[in-house]
Formats: sequence, C-alpha cells, structure tokens
Amino acid sequence: MHKKEVVPVIPSKEMVIGTAKAPVRLTVFGDYESAETRELNEVIKKVFETFKEEVNFVFRHFPLTHIHQRAHKAAEAAIAAGQEGKFWEMHQQLLENPHALGVISLKSHSREAGVVNKKFLEQLMNGDFGWYVQDDIREGLELGVREIPALFINGKMMDKPLTINRVNSAIRKELSNAKGASVKGKSRAAA
Repeated sequence: MHKKEVVPVIPSKEMVIGTAKAPVRLTVFGDYESAETRELNEVIKKVFETFKEEVNFVFRHFPLTHIHQRAHKAAEAAIAAGQEGKFWEMHQQLLENPHALGVISLKSHSREAGVVNKKFLEQLMNGDFGWYVQDDIREGLELGVREIPALFINGKMMDKPLTINRVNSAIRKELSNAKGASVKGKSRAAA
C-alpha cells in the first residue's frame, strides 16, 4: 500500500513580494470583493514605485463572508495558486475581477495567472486551503483587525484613511527609525 505524499502548504504570510530583507514590511488584511481593498492595492503599487528596495508586502486574507459570499473561496484560490509560485499573479486577477469570483471563474483566473495544477478545481471544491484562510482571519482578529482593509507597517496597524501621502509618510518614519537604530548599533560597536 502506498502512503499519500504530504506536501507542505505555503501559507499566505510567507508569500512576500519585494526585497526580502527590506527594513519596512507592509501587511494588508483584505478581501477580494472589497472596493476599499482594491483601492489600497493601488496605493501599495504606488508605494513600490517610490520605495523599490525599502519595502516588502504580504497580503493576508480576511474575507467578510457575511457580506461577501465569494471572498473566502477567492482567498482559497489565491493560496492554491501560491503553491505554484503564482500567488501575486492570482492576487491581481482576483482584484481586477471582483464580480467574477465563482468557482468556475476562479479556475479561469488561475489559468490567466499561469497556474497549471490539474487538481486546482478539485482542491477548490474540496476546500483544501480553507483552513489557511481561517488562520489568516484568526491572526487578524488577534492583531485587532475589525474592518478591512487593515494595513500594518512593521507590525503596527495604521489608522485610516489609508491614502498614499499618509502611507508614504509612515514608511519614511519607519525608514528613519531603522537608520537611527542602525547608527546607534554601529556607534556602540565602535566604542
């Protein structure tokens, strides 16, 4: 009898885009049916244009299923795509198509994102990645997320409104703090 091979799942918190050792990490808890999450995604794109090497970004799932019935399954689809290294491509597909998040549409979006897994639809239907979405929700609740989108900059939740000017200002402050800490560490080592 053959044992079924257990393949470890890459959770969304490990799907990072940007410079790996960047001094600033942006973490967003959001939902693919949320217009506000889509708006914040545009802000994040602009942030990357300004702070290319200084930031990285993680998207965590926080579907508001009481108003967005398809958001949870869309989050599962993103995590499924991430298992092939296509999380960010799928993420963009889902944000660009918020009104087409049914299971068959998700399969189509996965093809557009470059996913080749022949079991993708089966995994979605079976809810194979549902627990990983639930992990994001649980962690979000533990961090104080009550509404979406929620933006954390180096682990600190930012107050709304999440405008480009406010986000850029908060990032500059974090970069300044990081440089200050680095200088203090160097001066102690020299002493």
